Amino acid sequence: MFNSSDVDPTLSHREHLVEVSNGTIHNLQGPTAMWNESCGEQLLDFRTAEKIIIGVMLAIITAITVMGNTLVVIAVCVVKKLRQPSNYLLVSLAVADLSVALVVMPFVIVTDLTGGKWLFGEVFCNIFIGMDVMCCTASIMTLCVISVDRYLGITRPLTYPARQNGQLMAKMILGVWLVSASITLPPFCGWAKNVHTGGMCLISQDFSYTIYSTAVAFYIPMAVMLIMYYKIFRAARKSCAKHRFTDFSQARERHEAVASEALKMHCMKPPGVAEECAALSRFLTHEPRNISIFKREQKAATTLGVIVGVFSICWLPFFVLTTARPFVCGVECSCVPFWLERTLLWLGYANSLMNPFIYAFFNRDLRSTYKDLLRCRYRNINRRLSAVGVHEALRV
Repeated sequence: MFNSSDVDPTLSHREHLVEVSNGTIHNLQGPTAMWNESCGEQLLDFRTAEKIIIGVMLAIITAITVMGNTLVVIAVCVVKKLRQPSNYLLVSLAVADLSVALVVMPFVIVTDLTGGKWLFGEVFCNIFIGMDVMCCTASIMTLCVISVDRYLGITRPLTYPARQNGQLMAKMILGVWLVSASITLPPFCGWAKNVHTGGMCLISQDFSYTIYSTAVAFYIPMAVMLIMYYKIFRAARKSCAKHRFTDFSQARERHEAVASEALKMHCMKPPGVAEECAALSRFLTHEPRNISIFKREQKAATTLGVIVGVFSICWLPFFVLTTARPFVCGVECSCVPFWLERTLLWLGYANSLMNPFIYAFFNRDLRSTYKDLLRCRYRNINRRLSAVGVHEALRV
């Protein structure tokens, strides 16, 4: 995302250092790669073996990302039990991550293996940057909306599920992609112009656009996700303390109920026993619901904590770099070391790889569906999943 592929002097030997100044190429004896004097950036020139290793590694990342997110889309479309409104957000997330893998990663791989040279022309440079920004922002914004959806589902268990229908989810998803478009379109409308000179394909380094785009695409969603996680975590902690107190009270009341029943069996009917039994009966009737809410809160807190943690590790370094770059390097080029920028960029792309597996780890239905799809067990997949659900419910 916000991909830059910087100035590309052509090298004939690895041991030469190439300096670009005023459009003239000067060969200097030096260690490795390429050097852009005006930007102060050194680009790596890989040997053939290094290119093969790097290309294979990046291709594997892309293939796993495609496979994982495709499984999510197929699972929700095929399995009736997974066709819940809340899972529509997972499909939107998978589509965004799948788009990153299909329409962004391949061009980044080619650019990386050519030492930073953009081979696809100025027109497609603008299109590529637009696709990159759109898909990555949609993925990040969908994670943000999922955190809000989980928070509302936990804190408003009586009112929110009634409103959580397909129409509401569709509006949320539409909002995500419209916000993503609001970051993608300005370079096409004249506010900020992408950089394409000397073999470079770089998103606009305009100061105001950089602040706007990074804030909307990352900093605001991250802040919302952290707030939602904190609130869910706090609710889960309160519920945990309440649940422990309830367990103690429940044991005491059961003991009192047994004693009362014994008295009744001996035809001894002290005043208030019937009322106490009725109260205990009402409490035990609500006990499964209380436990269910408690488990949901604990699971939501754990899941969202992992999602926020992985998301921050993957994208925070890259966006800090992206925000600081125009203020350090200026608006005409990038002075960031090529290897550092690409490492942080691929770390961010790795978030698209991990999202489907994070949700599958915490969702038994998704795990079971993944296994069936990978084993090509398509027949009776809905029946098997329902049977597993009944078995789990009976075991509990």
